[in-house]
Amino acid sequence: MGVPINPMPEYVVVQAEEPSTKTASGLYLPDSSKEKPKTAKVVAAGTAVGDIKVGDRVIYKNEYEATTVKVATQEYTLVYHKNIIATVTR
Repeated sequence: MGVPINPMPEYVVVQAEEPSTKTASGLYLPDSSKEKPKTAKVVAAGTAVGDIKVGDRVIYKNEYEATTVKVATQEYTLVYHKNIIATVTR
């Protein structure tokens, strides 16, 4: 099944990565103390986004300018391509 959202040419559709529930020292974090993730996996990309492609992990800025929508049971975020500041390599 593909992504049910087709972004406009200058937008990217991402799915946020889940924040860690455990600190490096082994303490578990309650949901209220978790930071909103700013890294996400690209699941769809518009035609004018340059080098960003499906499957990339990206870091984006200003989450308040991104739009989050829920389709069926999945949550997607639409990010303007100029708000993506880096790709993450493993």
